Amino acid sequence: MSLSGEQAATANAVVIKKYANRRLYNTATSTYVTLDDLSDMVKKGTDFVVYDAKSGEDITRSVLTQIIFEEESKGQNLLPIKFLRQLIHFYGDSMQAFVPGYLEMSLESLTKEQDKLRQQLAEIWGADPFKAMQEQTERNMAMFHDAVRMFNPFAAAMANQQPQQRPQGQAGPKDQPPAPAGKDDLQALKDQLSAMQRKIDAIAGGK
Repeated sequence: MSLSGEQAATANAVVIKKYANRRLYNTATSTYVTLDDLSDMVKKGTDFVVYDAKSGEDITRSVLTQIIFEEESKGQNLLPIKFLRQLIHFYGDSMQAFVPGYLEMSLESLTKEQDKLRQQLAEIWGADPFKAMQEQTERNMAMFHDAVRMFNPFAAAMANQQPQQRPQGQAGPKDQPPAPAGKDDLQALKDQLSAMQRKIDAIAGGK
């Protein structure tokens, strides 16, 4: 009788025993290990099963869950709050039986495509995609602020008419109304609007 994929993996897995004092013992290396060691084993692709040393019960699921909890408590926030809420919602639901298979299939698909995804990100953003995306976001925000200033000619005109800072102790004229905007000011505003329109056209053409 042939074994299923899961049974075959379990048969070839490293056996970890957990004792009453919460210590974990790797029977393959005859050494005690920590949750961090088990986490490294998972990342390296080393399969293992964890048994309660006294009862012989398979407690692999609870130990893996504990590893996730430890990683999350260190600030490695991989699970969004919305996802956790939705996951809790499925407990006791009629769809509960379908959730594990769906999640497993989705993660397997992501794992198979991760190398391809990394390569695509590297081609688009360079060696450090996250830094590049952050820099691009900052450039977009700067462009947005420029757009706001360009399309607010009245604020720009008022800013251009602000009195210059005078040396300390030197009094200036009181209650003097601001000078009206001349032809040069209006032409400057038109030039600014034209420059902004060219920027927008360039952005639209680059998409």
